[in-house]
Amino acid sequence: MKLSVVIPVMNEEENIKPLFEALASALTDIEHEIIIVDDGSTDATVSSAERYAPANARLLVFNKNYGQTTALAAGIDHAEGELIATMDGDLQNDPADIPEMISFLVANNLDVVAGRRAGRKDGMFLRKIPSRIANALIRTMTDVQIRDYGCTLKVFKKNVAKNLGLYGELHRFIPVLVQLYGARMAEMDVKHHSRKHGVSKYGISRTFKVLSDLLFMVFFQKFGQKPMHLFGSLGFLAFFLGIMISMYLLIVKLAGQEIGGRPLLMLGVLLTFIGIQLITTGFVAEFIMRTYYESQNKKPYIIREIVEPHKNR
Repeated sequence: MKLSVVIPVMNEEENIKPLFEALASALTDIEHEIIIVDDGSTDATVSSAERYAPANARLLVFNKNYGQTTALAAGIDHAEGELIATMDGDLQNDPADIPEMISFLVANNLDVVAGRRAGRKDGMFLRKIPSRIANALIRTMTDVQIRDYGCTLKVFKKNVAKNLGLYGELHRFIPVLVQLYGARMAEMDVKHHSRKHGVSKYGISRTFKVLSDLLFMVFFQKFGQKPMHLFGSLGFLAFFLGIMISMYLLIVKLAGQEIGGRPLLMLGVLLTFIGIQLITTGFVAEFIMRTYYESQNKKPYIIREIVEPHKNR
């Protein structure tokens, strides 16, 4: 099986040459292609790639910086292999792990093997601790039991990689997208090296982006095909509470008490209108979901294989 190795890079000029050398050494016995995706580098990354690229390498150069998710998506779109490996271009991932990951995938009849960085060589307070907290939070909220969501080193079967629907900054949630696809996935330990050249493109500020994307992923995972179940349930609950409060205040009013200055009156009216808004939002979301599938002739399901036992007799 031919392998495509997809590597997004940005300002990694000093890592390009040793990256190609490491790939050549690790993948000697595997037919493969290398796809470097330059994500708007402002240094000599592109010229270094052009100079040192082997014959089996291709370079995709973006006109500006789009982000790692988009770079991965572009590389996967142009990949021709039956298997697709993704990794970072900073040499913290080790290409020597890829053959073992392929063997693990084949031996266990998997669709995806995700790397889990053993002995991670990053700073404790700015990288490791926030990463552990984020990993635990994602596992809890999505119930996808992957230990290391931040490791880019993964091996996919082609049909899975090309149907992930990568956009925005969802590369951190690839295991969740894999689970939504219904693919068979497992983790294995991989090596992790200290960065020798260049600087990391990530900082503590990405925490808020991860939290925002996590909320979307949880909604997409649980209600992507049935948004009315969320908006409708919350809407009817709010509407019911608002009506109950209003009925109580009506009884109080008929009993001769003044209700105009009561905060409870405002709460009842507010809950009633919020309930109506949530229900109508659910209707709109349902129409959008149906339009998404029907306008593109998409199906809300994926068939792994069709078995016709009588043809094998």
